[in-house]
Amino acid sequence: MLEAHGGNLAAAANRLGCRPSQILDASASLVPFALPWQARLSALTAALHPYPDRGHAALRQCLASLHGLVPGAVLPGNGAAELFTWAARDAAAEGLSLLPQPGFADYTRSLACWGGAVEGMPLPLQWSSSGPTPFPEPVSRATVLWITNPHNPTGQLWSRVSLEPLVRRFALVICDEAFLPLVPKGEDQSLIPLVSQLPNLVVIRSLTKLYGIAGLRLGYAVAQPERLQRWAQWRDPWPVNAVSSAVGQALLRSPSRHHHWMQRVQRWTVQEGSWLQEQLADLPCIIPMLSAANYLLIRGEERAGEPWSLQPLRQALESRHRILLRDCRSFEGLDDSWLRIGFQTRRGNRRIIQAMRKELYEQRSGIPA
Repeated sequence: MLEAHGGNLAAAANRLGCRPSQILDASASLVPFALPWQARLSALTAALHPYPDRGHAALRQCLASLHGLVPGAVLPGNGAAELFTWAARDAAAEGLSLLPQPGFADYTRSLACWGGAVEGMPLPLQWSSSGPTPFPEPVSRATVLWITNPHNPTGQLWSRVSLEPLVRRFALVICDEAFLPLVPKGEDQSLIPLVSQLPNLVVIRSLTKLYGIAGLRLGYAVAQPERLQRWAQWRDPWPVNAVSSAVGQALLRSPSRHHHWMQRVQRWTVQEGSWLQEQLADLPCIIPMLSAANYLLIRGEERAGEPWSLQPLRQALESRHRILLRDCRSFEGLDDSWLRIGFQTRRGNRRIIQAMRKELYEQRSGIPA
């Protein structure tokens, strides 16, 4: 069974017989910087004895302040994945969900929990701009639309001006903006400013990507309070633990520090994205795709009219170099000729390019580079 997510370091380390720290994991798309000291200190000193605040009042206030919202319009969750589950319950009740494909498999997983009906919306697999670009016009009888902005796995950034009419057209729109804060000027395309006007809109965000805290599982939903109150009644009593809440508050308590961190991350996204595009374009047998996010797709060139499988490359990078790239076959519509690379530090990115160059030249010619 294919992994629906990247970042399964424990399983990879077990296969390779090494420590997780010896693996360069570019299968997950996380910021590679160390957490600010305030957050590290909060993780160490979080109160572990009492139960967490079930209402998450302090964390909700921090999140609401970031977006100029009332606390009731935000709901922290055990990562974005938990919140997709509750969004999917509402979606299944509304009717048919339209899912752009290739797309994140967790939406399908969430809808399956409630028997939700799904229709795929194939996206073009060639594009000439990373964005912001117009979202493709949906042609469907669906009543629910799921949007990922920037799109995962393509990295395309959709323009808000093209999304707003869709929110007014569908009975429910669920927009996953997990990677948007990592994109320069990405906030200009966010749908969060529309939530107070539109009760049929849900925006889901993740702190996992921006701060590299996948192990803490911390995300949040933005929607009108009545919807979030309903979700809160459905879920487990303590979905966000005390450590995650304390770290989240430390990261977000100062909007200026948060903004400074975002600027640093966005500079990294641009610098490493441009460098990787240039380096990958010089490698044989692959085509790098344009991306606004901190990850990009590569595809194998056609040979005799057939796409060249990149699975041997992925397997060689893992077994011989301890580098993980994302197997994209779990994305509906992508085959074994596609891989996704999550940006690393420059040192890590050099390691990826050097290993890819060696393996690609050997696979192409049978002669070591």
